[in-house]
Amino acid sequence: MNLANKISIARIILIPFFIAAIVYSRLGVALFLFMLAVISDAADGFIARALKQKTEFGTILDPIADKLLLMSAYITLSIANLKELITIPPYVMIVVISRDVIIVLGSIMIYMIKGSLEVSPSIVGKITTFFQMMTIVSVLVQFNYSAIVWNIAVTLTIASGIDYLVKGSRLFNDSHHIKNGTA
Repeated sequence: MNLANKISIARIILIPFFIAAIVYSRLGVALFLFMLAVISDAADGFIARALKQKTEFGTILDPIADKLLLMSAYITLSIANLKELITIPPYVMIVVISRDVIIVLGSIMIYMIKGSLEVSPSIVGKITTFFQMMTIVSVLVQFNYSAIVWNIAVTLTIASGIDYLVKGSRLFNDSHHIKNGTA
């Protein structure tokens, strides 16, 4: 277990504390924990590259940690009963989580068919993740124009979802042709 993977695991361990902070209306604590998780995401990637600690386990663990954090944040901030505070509308949560579920299921299918999976986020996917994270931050700081941020995130989430579906379809079709000898 290398340092980069330990940081990813620590990010997963932060999630229940982050959720509890939201549930108990401790938005400052939730913001601190979320920012700590975001910084740890950047740190584990940097450490893995700089110290040549990239592992197959890490390439799977890191995106899982990210998805768990973001899905937890979106669900909690959509259903939390925070009196007179901005919360995320359900449609935003549904779009974000649906995309991630589709990506995960597609990845599993491709892995089952090809026997391997190369995880490489697209530029659109990285920008989407940034705006999804900014949505969480804007809600936690009760930014008056959070709706603008989350609608940008929704638009990018849909665009990146389509992008991943197209790429996944190509991978699936390439694998299908190779298995059938029609390549």
